[in-house]
Amino acid sequence: MNNKGISICITSAKGGVGKTISTINLAGLCEVLNKKVLIIDFDLASGGIQVALNLEATKSVYNLVDDYNNNRYKDFKDYVVKYDDAIDILASPKDPRQASKINPKYIELILDKAVYNYDIVLIDTTHALNEFNILTMDLVDEIIFMITNDPMDLKNMRSLIAILKDINYNNYKVVLNESVNPFKKYFSLYDIKNIIKSNVDYVISKDFYIKNIDSIIMSGKIITLDSKAPLSFQKDYTTMMQLITDIYNEDGAK
Repeated sequence: MNNKGISICITSAKGGVGKTISTINLAGLCEVLNKKVLIIDFDLASGGIQVALNLEATKSVYNLVDDYNNNRYKDFKDYVVKYDDAIDILASPKDPRQASKINPKYIELILDKAVYNYDIVLIDTTHALNEFNILTMDLVDEIIFMITNDPMDLKNMRSLIAILKDINYNNYKVVLNESVNPFKKYFSLYDIKNIIKSNVDYVISKDFYIKNIDSIIMSGKIITLDSKAPLSFQKDYTTMMQLITDIYNEDGAK
């Protein structure tokens, strides 16, 4: 691949909002769109991408950085594990102690190599506003902020939106994920927009709530690659497809 792909960071203002599953589902839709996609797991201390997909990664972000730092690096593809012909994973370290040894200065190197090997790079992160995550957000083409209908989540997101405005961030989209807690609808969409002082760009509805999600995770399947998904979750499948195509058309055309 000679053309430069796009990078998308999936993050939030609070944990437990469905970032990892959403990242995996978006990867599935990238495959449906015939895009070559890489998922980077930047949840360095407790990443779950490879676990969710039943993959055994022999190398990780740590190995890539360590090899590069010690002149052992040869090819980016040496550090990824394949899910299928369209989706690769750059895993987080198995040993959480290695997380602290990954210097944030290597984020730009990783992303630069990734976007020249893939059409779309999806980065799963934690919600912490630490140096690593802030630098990641600085460097990516687009940020997806996942929020839920949880009062604490929305208050945290309001504070984060204020920070983003202060530093002139405008390359982000806010996605309300109602499928995480479908039975807890504290606020209307109108209320949520007023609370966070921002627009909500996309809504994944409570209809995307999957009762047997644990068995799906245990099987390592990607929901959006299931042939029944476009009909079973028609509205939300369309919403997620619109999200990824909007970002790709906006940033891929730059």
